[in-house]
Amino acid sequence: MPDILIRNADVVVTMDARRSELRGADVLIRGGIIAGVGPGLSDEGVEVIEARGCVVTPGLVNTHHHLYQTLTRAVPGGQDALLFGWLKTLYPIWARFGPEEMFVSAQVGLAELALSGCTLTSDHLYLFPNGARLDDTIAAAGEVGLRFHPTRGAMSIGESAGGLPPDSLVETETAILEDMIRVVDRFHDPLPGAMVRVGLAPCSPFSVSRELMRDSALLARDKRVMLHAHLAENDEDIAYSLERFGCRPGQYAEDLGWTGADVWHAHCVKLDGSEIELFNQSRTGISHCPCSNCRLGSGIAPIRAMRDAGCLVGLGVDGSASNDAGNLVAEARMAMLLQRVALGADAMGAREALEIATLGGAQVLGRDDLGSVEPGKRADLAIWDLRGVEAAGAWDPVAALILCGPGRVRDLIVEGRQIVRDGQLVRLDLSRLLEQQRRLAVRLAG
Repeated sequence: MPDILIRNADVVVTMDARRSELRGADVLIRGGIIAGVGPGLSDEGVEVIEARGCVVTPGLVNTHHHLYQTLTRAVPGGQDALLFGWLKTLYPIWARFGPEEMFVSAQVGLAELALSGCTLTSDHLYLFPNGARLDDTIAAAGEVGLRFHPTRGAMSIGESAGGLPPDSLVETETAILEDMIRVVDRFHDPLPGAMVRVGLAPCSPFSVSRELMRDSALLARDKRVMLHAHLAENDEDIAYSLERFGCRPGQYAEDLGWTGADVWHAHCVKLDGSEIELFNQSRTGISHCPCSNCRLGSGIAPIRAMRDAGCLVGLGVDGSASNDAGNLVAEARMAMLLQRVALGADAMGAREALEIATLGGAQVLGRDDLGSVEPGKRADLAIWDLRGVEAAGAWDPVAALILCGPGRVRDLIVEGRQIVRDGQLVRLDLSRLLEQQRRLAVRLAG
């Protein structure tokens, strides 16, 4: 890969320990690693990307997604439903998926994320109909060029056993654990700079048994990989936990080994004060999905209280069937606005929202090699052009990224490789991909 100099950026937002913002600065990339940050760096023998009029930030980090859902946006019957009703509408459609649907849906979702400035995304895939495998989404990410944290999800309790999903979409727990071992052994890379890391992710307390929750936690610790699940998403979730388990979700997670620095939970909208303190003390990560929480009427997660307590918080777009977008910078804006709706206009500023979207997400996913623009960190960078109409009139270019725009990145670099150039994906033929998506959508609706 060529060495790169990003030159003359109006501002480089470093997210270093001092949260430094460098004016008129350059970023030098060598071998996929940031080699220098500051003004007047040498451009000898390197490819130059001119960044005048632009803001450079760390790449955004998406800590929760269901990429397979990108083929099922705005589905009638699910548009105005609460979580459980929404799932019951969509399960029969997802049951018709196979490997091609998983691959194409993932590519479309990853392309959308890349164009919104995302360099690293996790994915929670918990259903595997008709021969689909986690391998399908990993292959999709490899072609797009994003850094990828897929999680091998699972559902084992179908309708006949009192669960929510149809029996056709659940697996035996023996098969689930065997495939978890397979995908970790085949794909997980624990080294700094890893492009693929695999986690284990039983879907939720209402779709798997206590035994599978416990066994997957034991397996994850044995394999030294992370754990992920949905938790405390809405009032129905809390009621289910109290009725079925006799405790709140945070206690249930703690009892089964599902807290710690190697665990992150999605949503956590309904965590109470004691659960927030539990997550802080245990360093359990939280993936905040504000747009999806709004879309499904789940509520406003207490992110201000979580941050003030010291919790690790990142952002997630959640699945494209419950958002219905995959724009991570828009998610940061919504996170800020919701805290202001709940607590007042001074509850969260634009810079804090940007921090959650970058450094915060990297911390939640255990990536101390990412999340800031500093020498020695991996070269995952977003370049935002503020000379367009979206940011016209903005006095503060950093705050403008969250308050007004742009909502689309100009250039995106992952591990020193350019993934988006001048607003266009470098490694994908987007028009061809969208034609594939349209063909599959017709087949699924037929």
